[in-house]
Amino acid sequence: MLKVYNTLTRQKEELCPLKGNTVTMYSCGPTVYNYAHIGNLRTYVFMDMLRRVLRYDGYKIKGVMNITDVGHLLSDGDDGEDKMAKAAKEQKKSPQEIAAYYTDVFFKDFARLNIGRPEVIAKATDHIDEMIAYVQDLLQKGYAYETSDGIYFDIGKFPAYGKLSRLNLDDQIAGARVEVNAEKRHPADFALWKKAEKNHIMQWPSPWGMGYPGWHIECSAMSRKYLGVTFDIHTGGVDHIPVHHENEIAQSEAREGCRTVNVWMHGEFMLVDGGKMSKSLGNTYTIDQLHARGYDPLAFRYFCLNAHYRKKLNFTFEGMDAAQTAYDRLLEALYKHKQSAEDCDESVLQSYKDRFDAAVNDDLNLPLALGVLWTMTKEKPSHKLYALALEFDKVLGLNLHTAHPPKEDDAPVPAEAIALAEQRLAARKNKDWAESDRLRDAIAALGYTVADTKEGFSLHKK
Repeated sequence: MLKVYNTLTRQKEELCPLKGNTVTMYSCGPTVYNYAHIGNLRTYVFMDMLRRVLRYDGYKIKGVMNITDVGHLLSDGDDGEDKMAKAAKEQKKSPQEIAAYYTDVFFKDFARLNIGRPEVIAKATDHIDEMIAYVQDLLQKGYAYETSDGIYFDIGKFPAYGKLSRLNLDDQIAGARVEVNAEKRHPADFALWKKAEKNHIMQWPSPWGMGYPGWHIECSAMSRKYLGVTFDIHTGGVDHIPVHHENEIAQSEAREGCRTVNVWMHGEFMLVDGGKMSKSLGNTYTIDQLHARGYDPLAFRYFCLNAHYRKKLNFTFEGMDAAQTAYDRLLEALYKHKQSAEDCDESVLQSYKDRFDAAVNDDLNLPLALGVLWTMTKEKPSHKLYALALEFDKVLGLNLHTAHPPKEDDAPVPAEAIALAEQRLAARKNKDWAESDRLRDAIAALGYTVADTKEGFSLHKK
């Protein structure tokens, strides 16, 4: 029985689908105004792991993921430009061109990371009518009100507001800056629909004049359309908890009069060198950038599997070096099993399967499951163990069928690469991280990866 951690209840719960053997699931997708960085993509690796475990356990899935191509403002506080409109101006393209380009890149990253697409991909701009109807219902039920710049949800009419994040709303208000919208009844009231200025490049006709939807309303409207009033699982990143998902709960439950999501699941942040990762800090990386440095995209997937989805994951290039090396060695270790015609005792196979199943069904404990696989590779070579590894790979998604012998490379490491590695070691001792990165790139240009060891460093042919 699969147990998952429910953010709403703060405890692990047995998953009990509402519709027999089919799990209904909504996942917050990307705002397609820029490249997805590896921190974003970790969340989708988590989503994919969940979907894979569900299928591994024999469930069918009806999954929906949105593509936000309108309505996501620069600030969660309903101010600033729309991210799509801002990108369109900067890149001198239409919002539709921006959305099409970055959506295509996003799904190419999905393919390289072995992330499966949910069954329904729903673009926000294809569902404007459903959003308008949703807002109309909330107005009719007395949960929303109109101001000069839009339609807002009245959180004062929803006493349960804050139940997901468990934040003290009064404390938040006391620490907030001066409220910028005096027409709002409560500082935390959020936009359902924004009235557009004449020159706004994304706007649609509505009962309140030309305008565009708020960010939060799209997920409620589209999940309702494809999954019904109440569905099983809603996933996203932890950054969605205090605002986006809190607002989703409020508007959805207000409209429907009941609980609309049974289990909320959230993936933790990825850090960079122990600190925050963000585009504004300039410390984000894309899959393309990792690949340019010589890393297999699946080595990044392997890197993600080494930390539980509810734990922060600290990205460093040393960590990526270790993940690439470990991934290569895993494929090499499985090759001896792939080539073997030997049998294996059924009790041994069952023991490993039981341990793997227990790990993945305990709130997706993939680090433990990966450890089970590694232990299994150390057994006497057997094709049956290889076949079982391929079963495990239905969850891991590491393309273990590509298991290969160790790459033969008897050529000595060139003196130039060794000299650069020694310079890099000195730079790291001096905490000159910029120089360390530069030297790593120079080593990579020679066809080698460098990894830190207790003795100093090791160099490996790519």
